[in-house]
Amino acid sequence: MLASALLLIISYFFFRYTVAWIEYYNQTDPRMPNSIWRYTCDYKVIGKRDICDLDDKPFVRQRRKRDTIVTIMYFIVVLAFVFSLYFLSGLLVTIL
Repeated sequence: MLASALLLIISYFFFRYTVAWIEYYNQTDPRMPNSIWRYTCDYKVIGKRDICDLDDKPFVRQRRKRDTIVTIMYFIVVLAFVFSLYFLSGLLVTIL
């Protein structure tokens, strides 16, 4: 149970670290969304033309870095969920 609590604390700090990076990338360009959880529009939208690598290379590269960090954040959230289940099962074994 102590190991699972330690893993939860470590995953929380990793989560906060990735959120800080996402907020940093959101503030670097006004075209970036203010949302932490959403990906940017890096796909074709019917009726709208998205900015491609040929139009604005620095922005597109920065947007892809932000999307990679969002993916890492989602991985950390899922991993923290697994650790919380591990912690709760250890807590229930201790109580019962």
